Amino acid sequence: MVNIVQDGAEVLRETAVPVPEKFFSSAELATLIKGMAAALDKEPEGVALAAPQVGVSWRLFIVRADRTINSQQPTANKPAPEPKPEVEVYINPEIMKTSRRRARADEGCLSVRGVYGTTKRHERVTLRARRADGSRFTRGVGGLVAQIFEHEIDHLNGILFTDHTENLIEIRHAATA
Repeated sequence: MVNIVQDGAEVLRETAVPVPEKFFSSAELATLIKGMAAALDKEPEGVALAAPQVGVSWRLFIVRADRTINSQQPTANKPAPEPKPEVEVYINPEIMKTSRRRARADEGCLSVRGVYGTTKRHERVTLRARRADGSRFTRGVGGLVAQIFEHEIDHLNGILFTDHTENLIEIRHAATA
Protein backbone atom coordinates (compact mmCIF):
# COMPACT_ATOMS: atom_id res chain seq x y z
CA MET A 1 0.00 0.00 0.00
CA VAL A 2 1.36 3.38 -1.05
CA ASN A 3 0.89 6.26 1.41
CA ILE A 4 0.89 9.96 0.62
CA VAL A 5 3.62 11.72 2.60
CA GLN A 6 2.90 15.02 4.34
CA ASP A 7 4.58 18.41 4.56
CA GLY A 8 7.72 18.01 6.64
CA ALA A 9 8.90 14.88 4.79
CA GLU A 10 12.35 15.59 3.31
CA VAL A 11 11.45 14.01 -0.05
CA LEU A 12 8.95 16.82 -0.69
CA ARG A 13 11.78 19.38 -0.61
CA GLU A 14 14.22 17.50 -2.84
CA THR A 15 14.67 18.07 -6.56
CA ALA A 16 13.54 14.76 -8.03
CA VAL A 17 15.84 12.91 -10.43
CA PRO A 18 14.82 11.74 -13.90
CA VAL A 19 13.42 8.22 -14.15
CA PRO A 20 16.39 6.13 -15.33
CA GLU A 21 16.17 4.72 -18.85
CA LYS A 22 16.34 1.11 -17.60
CA PHE A 23 12.99 1.51 -15.79
CA PHE A 24 10.89 2.31 -18.86
CA SER A 25 8.54 -0.63 -19.59
CA SER A 26 9.68 -2.31 -16.34
CA ALA A 27 7.63 -4.07 -13.70
CA GLU A 28 9.07 -1.69 -11.08
CA LEU A 29 7.77 1.39 -12.90
CA ALA A 30 4.38 -0.24 -13.55
CA THR A 31 4.10 -1.13 -9.85
CA LEU A 32 4.92 2.43 -8.79
CA ILE A 33 2.34 3.90 -11.19
CA LYS A 34 -0.29 1.38 -10.07
CA GLY A 35 0.40 2.20 -6.40
CA MET A 36 0.18 5.94 -7.08
CA ALA A 37 -3.11 5.46 -8.94
CA ALA A 38 -4.53 3.41 -6.05
CA ALA A 39 -3.49 6.09 -3.54
CA LEU A 40 -5.09 8.79 -5.69
CA ASP A 41 -8.27 6.73 -6.12
CA LYS A 42 -8.77 6.88 -2.35
CA GLU A 43 -8.75 10.69 -2.45
CA PRO A 44 -12.00 11.81 -4.13
CA GLU A 45 -10.86 15.46 -4.10
CA GLY A 46 -7.47 14.64 -5.65
CA VAL A 47 -6.76 15.16 -9.34
CA ALA A 48 -3.02 14.43 -9.54
CA LEU A 49 -0.11 12.96 -7.61
CA ALA A 50 3.66 13.30 -8.01
CA ALA A 51 6.11 10.51 -7.16
CA PRO A 52 7.76 12.54 -4.35
CA GLN A 53 4.33 12.60 -2.65
CA VAL A 54 4.62 8.83 -2.21
CA GLY A 55 8.24 9.01 -1.09
CA VAL A 56 9.92 8.37 -4.47
CA SER A 57 12.22 11.14 -5.69
CA TRP A 58 11.63 10.55 -9.42
CA ARG A 59 10.37 13.02 -12.03
CA LEU A 60 6.98 11.40 -12.54
CA PHE A 61 3.38 12.43 -11.94
CA ILE A 62 -0.07 11.10 -12.76
CA VAL A 63 -3.31 12.92 -13.48
CA ARG A 64 -6.85 11.57 -13.10
CA ALA A 65 -8.17 13.07 -16.35
CA ASP A 66 -11.70 11.93 -15.54
CA ARG A 67 -11.65 14.25 -12.50
CA THR A 68 -10.53 17.30 -14.47
CA ILE A 69 -13.70 17.59 -16.56
CA ASN A 70 -17.33 17.54 -15.61
CA SER A 71 -18.64 15.78 -18.70
CA GLN A 72 -21.90 14.47 -17.29
CA GLN A 73 -24.06 16.80 -15.23
CA PRO A 74 -26.37 15.25 -12.61
CA THR A 75 -30.08 15.96 -12.77
CA ALA A 76 -32.71 15.95 -10.03
CA ASN A 77 -33.80 12.44 -10.98
CA LYS A 78 -30.47 10.95 -11.97
CA PRO A 79 -27.12 11.54 -10.24
CA ALA A 80 -24.01 11.70 -12.39
CA PRO A 81 -22.44 8.26 -12.85
CA GLU A 82 -19.05 7.65 -11.26
CA PRO A 83 -16.58 8.22 -14.11
CA LYS A 84 -14.27 5.41 -15.14
CA PRO A 85 -10.77 6.16 -13.81
CA GLU A 86 -8.58 7.58 -16.57
CA VAL A 87 -4.98 7.90 -15.39
CA GLU A 88 -2.50 9.87 -17.49
CA VAL A 89 1.22 9.32 -16.82
CA TYR A 90 3.90 12.00 -17.28
CA ILE A 91 7.51 10.87 -16.88
CA ASN A 92 10.51 13.20 -16.93
CA PRO A 93 8.23 16.12 -17.87
CA GLU A 94 9.54 19.47 -19.04
CA ILE A 95 7.56 22.65 -19.49
CA MET A 96 8.35 23.82 -23.02
CA LYS A 97 6.17 26.89 -23.21
CA THR A 98 3.86 28.97 -21.02
CA SER A 99 1.42 31.74 -21.78
CA ARG A 100 2.29 35.27 -20.74
CA ARG A 101 -1.07 35.59 -19.05
CA ARG A 102 -1.51 34.21 -15.59
CA ALA A 103 -4.66 33.62 -13.59
CA ARG A 104 -5.38 33.29 -9.90
CA ALA A 105 -6.90 30.00 -8.81
CA ASP A 106 -7.74 28.25 -5.57
CA GLU A 107 -5.42 25.39 -4.77
CA GLY A 108 -4.82 22.64 -2.24
CA CYS A 109 -2.56 19.61 -1.99
CA LEU A 110 -2.85 16.02 -0.78
CA SER A 111 0.53 16.47 0.97
CA VAL A 112 -0.58 19.62 2.80
CA ARG A 113 -3.92 18.49 4.20
CA GLY A 114 -6.49 21.05 5.20
CA VAL A 115 -4.54 24.02 3.82
CA TYR A 116 -5.80 26.03 0.85
CA GLY A 117 -4.90 29.27 -0.86
CA THR A 118 -4.79 31.25 -4.06
CA THR A 119 -1.95 30.75 -6.51
CA LYS A 120 -1.09 32.59 -9.70
CA ARG A 121 -0.44 30.14 -12.53
CA HIS A 122 0.00 30.40 -16.30
CA GLU A 123 -3.25 30.14 -18.24
CA ARG A 124 -1.68 27.79 -20.81
CA VAL A 125 1.21 25.32 -20.56
CA THR A 126 2.90 23.07 -23.11
CA LEU A 127 4.62 20.04 -21.63
CA ARG A 128 6.94 17.42 -23.13
CA ALA A 129 7.13 14.08 -21.34
CA ARG A 130 7.43 10.34 -21.74
CA ARG A 131 4.99 7.50 -21.20
CA ALA A 132 5.73 4.36 -19.17
CA ASP A 133 6.86 2.58 -22.35
CA GLY A 134 9.40 5.36 -22.99
CA SER A 135 7.60 6.96 -25.94
CA ARG A 136 7.73 10.74 -26.06
CA PHE A 137 4.81 13.15 -26.44
CA THR A 138 3.95 16.83 -26.17
CA ARG A 139 0.71 18.20 -24.75
CA GLY A 140 -0.61 21.75 -24.62
CA VAL A 141 -3.35 22.54 -22.11
CA GLY A 142 -5.15 25.42 -20.50
CA GLY A 143 -7.20 26.20 -17.42
CA LEU A 144 -7.33 23.62 -14.63
CA VAL A 145 -5.01 21.14 -16.37
CA ALA A 146 -2.36 23.86 -16.87
CA GLN A 147 -2.63 24.63 -13.15
CA ILE A 148 -2.25 20.91 -12.36
CA PHE A 149 0.84 20.59 -14.58
CA GLU A 150 2.54 23.54 -12.86
CA HIS A 151 1.59 22.25 -9.38
CA GLU A 152 3.03 18.79 -10.12
CA ILE A 153 6.22 20.18 -11.75
CA ASP A 154 6.66 22.25 -8.57
CA HIS A 155 6.55 18.99 -6.57
CA LEU A 156 9.30 17.57 -8.78
CA ASN A 157 11.39 20.66 -7.99
CA GLY A 158 10.89 20.48 -4.22
CA ILE A 159 8.34 23.32 -4.14
CA LEU A 160 5.00 23.20 -2.34
CA PHE A 161 2.10 25.40 -3.39
CA THR A 162 2.22 27.02 0.05
CA ASP A 163 5.59 28.53 -0.91
CA HIS A 164 3.85 30.99 -3.23
CA THR A 165 0.24 31.11 -2.07
CA GLU A 166 -1.83 34.17 -1.22
CA ASN A 167 -4.70 34.13 1.27
CA LEU A 168 -3.58 30.91 2.95
CA ILE A 169 -6.32 29.33 5.08
CA GLU A 170 -6.46 26.19 7.17
CA ILE A 171 -9.62 24.13 7.42
CA ARG A 172 -9.68 21.58 10.19
CA HIS A 173 -11.98 18.64 9.66
CA ALA A 174 -13.80 17.10 12.62
CA ALA A 175 -11.80 13.87 12.24
CA THR A 176 -8.45 15.71 12.53
CA ALA A 177 -9.39 18.46 14.99
